This record gives sequence, structure tokens and C-alpha cells, in this order.
Amino acid sequence: MLQIKALFYLTMLALSLVQLVSSDEHNHVYEEGEEVVLWMNTVGPYHNRQETYTYFSLPFCRGPKQDIAHYHETLGEALQGVELELSGLDIDFNVPVKRTTYCEVTLSEEKAEAFIYAVKNHYWYQMYIDDLPIWGIVGEISKDDPPQFYLWTHKKLDIGVNAKQIVDVNLTSDSKVLIKPGAKVTFSYEVTFKPSKVQFADRFDKYLDPSFFQHRIHWFSIFNSFMMVVFLVGLVSMILMRTLRKDYDRYNKADDVDDLERDLGDEYGWKQVHGDVFRAPTQPLLFSVLIGSGLQLACVILAVVSLAMLVEMYTERGSLLSATIFVYAAASPVGGFVGGALYARSGGRKWIKQAVVQALFIPALLTSVALSVNLIAIGYRASRSLPVLHSIAMLAILGFVILPLSLVGTVLGRNLAGQPNLPCRRWFMEPPVICLLGGLLPFGSIFIEMYFVFTSFWAYKVYYVFGFSFLVFLILLCVTGCVTVVCAYFLLNSEDYRWQWCSFLSGASTALYLYMYAVYYFFFKTKMYGLFQTSFYFGYMALFCAALALVCGAIGFVATSLFVRKIYSTVKID
Repeated sequence: MLQIKALFYLTMLALSLVQLVSSDEHNHVYEEGEEVVLWMNTVGPYHNRQETYTYFSLPFCRGPKQDIAHYHETLGEALQGVELELSGLDIDFNVPVKRTTYCEVTLSEEKAEAFIYAVKNHYWYQMYIDDLPIWGIVGEISKDDPPQFYLWTHKKLDIGVNAKQIVDVNLTSDSKVLIKPGAKVTFSYEVTFKPSKVQFADRFDKYLDPSFFQHRIHWFSIFNSFMMVVFLVGLVSMILMRTLRKDYDRYNKADDVDDLERDLGDEYGWKQVHGDVFRAPTQPLLFSVLIGSGLQLACVILAVVSLAMLVEMYTERGSLLSATIFVYAAASPVGGFVGGALYARSGGRKWIKQAVVQALFIPALLTSVALSVNLIAIGYRASRSLPVLHSIAMLAILGFVILPLSLVGTVLGRNLAGQPNLPCRRWFMEPPVICLLGGLLPFGSIFIEMYFVFTSFWAYKVYYVFGFSFLVFLILLCVTGCVTVVCAYFLLNSEDYRWQWCSFLSGASTALYLYMYAVYYFFFKTKMYGLFQTSFYFGYMALFCAALALVCGAIGFVATSLFVRKIYSTVKID
């Protein structure tokens, strides 16, 4: 008992010491003369944003200060390739530093070639002071013929201060040196502090681009998508209120006639398949997993975007990705419940297999892409390669959080699902054609917003207009639901009862058009090159589109299911 108490108090003491040591960076409040840490993050080619390496993979040298332990990044930071290392530069709060040499490097043949390659490929690097990002260019190319390659050797940091907090940091690179073997390069730095009127809460505003994200085209796209929703809702309402009402009236007139005199040939269209429309879909296990995963992802997107609207997540490195992982794990019962209930209603017996597949489907999909990209990243020695400890952490989250919660949801869904309820066209009424056409309008409602999202992720923009993304996502859900209902009506009216997969694929085909747009964006809107960046782009875009396909497909199935149950609820079967 005494040992347990001692261990408890030692743990609390250690935590308090850690908090005291790092109180400045956590609280962002500095006392006069208190240490300000300059962290070096990554370096890489400007046009390949995701191809990044540790800063000291280039033959830069560190400053003399070495009394701070290595920065331990969070899971979200590790997945985003953040790899902070101490610069070794001595900076104290509100204490100016005149031009000071902190190290010297004699360029060997190998080091000179490394710097020349970096300058030739427009390498840039990133640093952090008090969680504020700073960017700089490694060097520049002269306009001579043949060109000369120069290295910037002096860093001047201008730090804006409001009260006891850092609110602004600017970097000026100076003193370029010709890169050649045998050259002696002297690296120096300079720090100035100046009062600033910028409030701490507004210090990230300089990194945002309102003129880009709040452009009138952006507003017009939202309005255009909203009008599309109004049109589609009106179309679906017309089908329900006019076409179906006429069918109902015609069908109900038969109640006034003797049953023996009814001409069954008078019934046509969607009523002809009333005995088959509630049959279980083919491949019920796979279908239930796809629907459950899609609705789980829809809940995750709604929760994360709503949270991002309330909390400025872009101010903290990796916070959005960390929140997504947490919300996905917490939403595992949703996928398990929906998938388990649908599988049970379809008459499925292998519920344990369904539960395991449901829990592992999205992680397996993610792992298949991430592992391939990670192997290439390891070959490139890029910072995007996932460390072993963080891989173990992801497996632990999967095994001890996601899998149990998904199993709980599956058991609940299976027990609450109830008993199973199993009861020549023109070319444009064929299911493949309907499925392909079904994704056009949903894609049209989001493709302009996708341009802004792509630009923020693949280029150098900070995405902060989560209100726009929330509205666009709601519009996407409405458009997808309406379109799949119309597609299902056309399919049923052509006397084809196989609406389940058609409703899912009609919504999911939106992702096909988005991936085609991603291919266009890569070749015509970016200057990316190289195996690593290309594989990273197309691999993770395929993963993103697969997630979108699951979400839209699941929403399409739910909307169509409600529609089908509604229209067949009043059909009288003798």
C-alpha cells in the first residue's frame, strides 16, 4: 500500500515538474528573460508540400544550446509528418540578440551537392516559435548562365510582443553564400523584440487568406448548391404528391370492384414488384458493412466540422487529425449498430463475422493505402514515415477502443433489428446507367468547395471557413438523398426490385467524379513531381474518395429505404 502511495506521489511530482518546465509554451505567457524555444520542423521542395524531411537532413548545423529534451509529438502531429528538433539558438523573452554566429560548416563535396540539390528544387523549411509557424527558403538561384547556387546563412527574427505574450514572428533571410566544395559557411542569427497591438486571440489571422476563401465565387457556389437542393426537393415532392398520388388513386379504385373482376394487367410500374422489393440484397454482409461504415463516417464528419466551427483547431498542430481519430473511435457503436441491424433484417446468421468485418473495414482500407505510402516514405527517409511507437498506438486504439465499441453496437443492432422482412427496359433505365448518372448532381454541389479544400491541403493555404464546409456537407447529404430517391423511383417504375445496391452506388458514384477532378487538379493546378509526392497524392485522394463514397452511398440507401417503405406502406396485398 505504501509503495502504491509513493508511486502515486512520485507520478504527480513528475507531472508537475514537466508542467513547470514547459509552462511557457503551454500557457503562452513569458516572464522577462524567460527562455523562448525555436523548434526546427521540416524541409522539402516547395511544389511537393507532403514531401518533407527533417531539417537537419540537410547539412545545417545546430546552435550551442542543448539543454532541452527532444520534442515528443502527438499522434496527430506524427501522422502529419511534424518532426520538431531543437535549433540550439539562445533566445530569451524581450532580450534582443545582436548578430551572432552560432556555428560554422566547411562544405565537402557531398554537403555542397546536397545544398545545391535543395536550392535547385526550391527547398523551403519550417520553424516554430511559441506554436507560431515560420517559413524560410534554403537559398536562391542566380540568373547567370550557367546558374550559380547561393545559400542563405543569416536568420533575422522579428518577434512582436503584446504584454507577456508572443503575437507575431517574421523571418528575414540574409547573407547569401555561393555553394561550392571547400567553402566555409558561417551561420548566424539575430533577434529583435517589438511591441505589437495584435491581440493574442488574433495572432493567427495573418496566416489566413479571407480574400481567397471568402471570394464571391465561394458565396455563389453555396447559393447555387442551395438552389439545387430546392429544385431536387421540389422534384421529389412532385413525384410523391402527383405521380404517386395518381397511382394510389388508380390502385384504390379497385376496392370498389369485385376482386374477381380486377385485371392484374392494369397494374404496372413500381406496384408490380411489391412482392420482391423488400427482399434481402445480394452480398448482405458486405452491403451492411458499407452502409454502417458510411453512416459512421457521416457522423464523424458532422461532429468534427461542428467542433472545428466552435474551436479554432488550425491554431494547434495536428489537433484536427487527433480529434478526427478520437471521434471516429467514439462513433464506432454507430457503425456497428447500423450494420448489425441491417444484416439481421437481411436474415444474416454470421453476426460475429459481420461485427469483426464492420470494425476492421475502414482501418484496413486506411492501412492498405497508408502502408504503401509509408514504405515509399521510408525509402525516401521522409518525415511522413510513421514511427513504430505511433503505429503501435494506432493498433492499440483499434484493438482496445474501436473493436469493442463496434461489437457493442453490433449486438445492440442485432437484438433491436426485429425479424427479417423478405418478400425488358430501355438502356437508360439499366442500373449501371442510373448509378453513374446519380453522382453527377451531388458532385456538382461540392466541386467548387473541393477546390478550396484541395488548395488548403495540397498548397499553402490555412483552411478555416468550416461554416462553409458544414453547409456544403449538409447540401451534399440533401442532394444525394433526393437524387437516389429519384433514381430508385425510375428503377422501380421499370419493374426492377434491386434498389438496395442501386441506391448505394448512385450516391457512391459521386466519389468517382471527384477522383476524376482530383486527377485534373494534379496535372493542371499543381506542379507536383516525383514518386513519393505522386503516390502520396493519388493514394490519399483514393482514400478520401472511398470515404466519400461510403458516406454518400449510405445516405442514399437510408433516404431510398425511407422512400420505398413509404410508398409501399399503403399498397394492399391480398
